[in-house]
Amino acid sequence: LFLFVVMMLDIDFAALKAEMAQYLPLALLIGVILLMQLAMAFGAWDFAEHAQDHLGAPTPSDAHNTEALGLILYDQYFLLFQLAGLILLVAMVGAIVLTLRHRKDVKRQNVLAQMYRDPATAMELKDVKPGQGL
Repeated sequence: LFLFVVMMLDIDFAALKAEMAQYLPLALLIGVILLMQLAMAFGAWDFAEHAQDHLGAPTPSDAHNTEALGLILYDQYFLLFQLAGLILLVAMVGAIVLTLRHRKDVKRQNVLAQMYRDPATAMELKDVKPGQGL
C-alpha cells in the first residue's frame, strides 16, 4: 500500500536525492545502532526448555486448517482482527485522498452550463468541402 501511494504521488526524486546526501552520515549512524541492538536482542534470545517438546507435536485431526484459523481469528483475536481491518480501511482512504487531485488539463462535463445554454447557438452548421477537414 505504501508503494502504491509513492507511485501515485508526483514526487521529484532527483531533488530529494540532492537534499538527502547531507543526512547520509546520520542515517548510517542510526542504522548501525539499530543493527547492533538487533544483534544483541537476537543473540540473547533462546527457546524455553519445554518448547522443544511441542515443535514436533501432531496437529489434531478433527479441525481443518481453515476452520482452526477461523476459530483463532474470530474467537481469541477478534478485536485485533477488527483493528487490523480498520487500519487497512484508513490506509485505503488515505491513499485515495492523497492521489485525488483536480487537474485543469482534464476535460470535465459541466451539466449546469449545458442545461442553461442558448438553444439557438447550441448547434452550428459548417459547409465542409470534400477532401478537407474542419
